[in-house]
Amino acid sequence: MLFAADEGDINTIIGGIAPDWGPFGSLGNEAKIMIEVVMAVAILLCLGIAIWGAAKQRIGATALRDTFSAEQGKGLIIAGLTGVFIIGSLGTLFTIVYGMAV
Repeated sequence: MLFAADEGDINTIIGGIAPDWGPFGSLGNEAKIMIEVVMAVAILLCLGIAIWGAAKQRIGATALRDTFSAEQGKGLIIAGLTGVFIIGSLGTLFTIVYGMAV
């Protein structure tokens, strides 16, 4: 029998948003954990903004027939998802910039 999750642990899943510490490997464990927590909170906040925008767009477009609210919702969705993308790629961006400086 073959188990799909036979190898690995929970760090494989939640380690996805943590940056690859390459050039910042000299940071202490406490600093790394604080950075990971801040990144996770920021991602949750951005996802919350995107969800709020989706709700605002849906309510504005159908129930209230308010086109301004629907347009605001679109902007919030785009802003929230852009924030998730930027925060998720910060580790890669820092590593690239550090590699170019060396």
